[in-house]
Amino acid sequence: MATTTSAPEMILDAVGGAENITHLTHCATRLRFELVDASVVDKATVEAIPGVMGAVPQSGDRYQIVIGGAVQGVYDEIMNLPAMKSGGASSRQADADVKAAARAKARGKNALVDAFFEYLSDSFRPLLPVLLGTSLIIAGEAVLEALGYIDTRAEIKPASLAFVDAMFRSVFYFLPIMVAYNASKKLNIDPWVGTAVMAALLTPNFIAMSDPELTRNVTCTVNQTLDTQMCTANVFGLPMQLQDYGGQVFVPLMMVAVLAVVYKQLVKIIPSNVQMVFVPFLSFVIMMPVTAFLIGPLGVWVGTALGTGLAWLNSTAPIIFAIIIPLLYPFLVPLGLHWPLNAIMIANINTLGYDFIQGPMGTWNFACFGATAAVLLWAVRDRDKEMRQTATGALAAGLFGGISEPSLYGIHLRFKRIYPLMLVGCAVGGLIVGLGGGVDASTFAFTSLLTIPIFSPMALYAIAIAAAFGTSFGLIAVFGYRTKEERAEALAAAGVVEADPAETAADLALEKQAAAASAQPGDAQEKTGQGQPKSALVPGTVTEIVSPLSGAVIPLDQVADPVFSTGAVGPGAGIEPEGDSDKHIVVTAPAAGTILVAPESGHAYGIALDSGVEILIHVGLDTVNLEGKGFDVKVSQGDRVEAGAELVRVDRAVVEEAGYPLTTPVLVTNAASFASVDVATEGEVATGAALLRVTAPDKN
Repeated sequence: MATTTSAPEMILDAVGGAENITHLTHCATRLRFELVDASVVDKATVEAIPGVMGAVPQSGDRYQIVIGGAVQGVYDEIMNLPAMKSGGASSRQADADVKAAARAKARGKNALVDAFFEYLSDSFRPLLPVLLGTSLIIAGEAVLEALGYIDTRAEIKPASLAFVDAMFRSVFYFLPIMVAYNASKKLNIDPWVGTAVMAALLTPNFIAMSDPELTRNVTCTVNQTLDTQMCTANVFGLPMQLQDYGGQVFVPLMMVAVLAVVYKQLVKIIPSNVQMVFVPFLSFVIMMPVTAFLIGPLGVWVGTALGTGLAWLNSTAPIIFAIIIPLLYPFLVPLGLHWPLNAIMIANINTLGYDFIQGPMGTWNFACFGATAAVLLWAVRDRDKEMRQTATGALAAGLFGGISEPSLYGIHLRFKRIYPLMLVGCAVGGLIVGLGGGVDASTFAFTSLLTIPIFSPMALYAIAIAAAFGTSFGLIAVFGYRTKEERAEALAAAGVVEADPAETAADLALEKQAAAASAQPGDAQEKTGQGQPKSALVPGTVTEIVSPLSGAVIPLDQVADPVFSTGAVGPGAGIEPEGDSDKHIVVTAPAAGTILVAPESGHAYGIALDSGVEILIHVGLDTVNLEGKGFDVKVSQGDRVEAGAELVRVDRAVVEEAGYPLTTPVLVTNAASFASVDVATEGEVATGAALLRVTAPDKN
């Protein structure tokens, strides 16, 4: 059966294949490649690919391919090609892209909620390797203790055992410092400033303040119920509650959120030539006391309160709790929302000495791995080489590393039949944990085969995860993970069964009929701006496109970016925005229409105007590299806008300090539908004044 090579496959081949790609991203109109060797790319070959508007070699081994408004779809298709999943550095970004897309879909346009969960996730995610490595050391200790070789509870330990304890406790004790570093990077402030503020509360000097024999003006009381000691020091005439901040995670998260506001205000008011000294200095002077007096005790209280609330639910309704946790995780992990629960687990260990969430959570992990094992069985049966490789790697990462993401993103989220069957396994495992009275963990660890000994009672935990694994495995092994049609297609692709062309054609025809029946008149034009325009294509009609911002008009061929200056994206003009460096640049919609392109970076906007003209406004050159810094975006893809509506406010100083030109091309991207596109003015232009004239072709 003949096959047709798709445009994404042709692009991948033209740039030398996945193995020649070190990095791939995109902006509003272009695929941006960083290649191992750009000399292998033939410009003429690339530009001959359907859908490619132009190819632009860059300095070094960078290469840009102009796609236009469809760039997101082409990028997604390239990233989903098997070659990109099995090779090429860019494939390592796929999981993060899937998470971001899933979060955006799940949380909609609530920017505050989205930012909150992104902050939590990005503060913890980089710590995954060290937490995983530490959990294996803990598991090794647990195995040796179960065999009777060591006693980790002894009051006096051998020096060797004390050293091994130090090896893994280093990560958990200094976890607040690591979280502060990542959180500071996420909020775009100097990460070492956030690290230093948090480290101040972990120094021997701060810890010694709790000892009345070493520090004056300190009083301590003993809580008989909890058998804990609470000390308060008189510092600068004010009471400071002294806490052990080792292992705390809510404190650095709260501290950095406040520090970011202070730090950025200091940057604004302190002259740039002395910022290196005085911004960190004043940040320390302000934030170290604020953290010690207020944020630190509050963060400990928040962590303790959350843990206490969940402990109450666990003790009051243990069966319900044990079922809810594993049923929640399959939905939390793909969205990156599981990190708050992980933080509570760590807080539980610090305050209670154990954690009760990881036990039922482990049943979800093993239900997930059971589903992956069943998929592997089907892949072997169907001689599906690609899926066999994917499932083998995902299963190994899960069983021995406790990592579910390879299974989720590589398999489970791709096939809608897996989740319902896997959830049955989650519920069965959780029910067993609940009926058995719960499972506790003595430390934070990834739930894998290697960490089973850290759970107590170990036998109950082992039975629960085995049941979860077996249930998911059995259900998917019997019922399959693909629909009948998906399996037939996969078998045909593998050469096991030859697809029936007549059936395929019939299926396609039915799908087209169904799509046509469900579509409403005008939907396509309303959503995409395509289809029959309302007025602009009336023969000889001249449509004026007004300027979206004020500034000096420059010819397109003088724009310092060959993608724009050559007209590869479309004809138009460039605008050098007016104003001083301390003023914002306001970019508005030139007419009523629908937003086709509005990336999170805020640097470009594609609009399908009601007139039938499609335009691209690209704010600055290479400003995509700022990743949204300095861009206050007012619209989203799919939004309906009226003439004069704000699209974005740009902090001119931020862009200029980063060294990027603010030249803003305004282009007509569907110029092929018109007789001509002309610049309507020269020199200065005000927002709302005529910039371009678009003439529809005469009737033939």
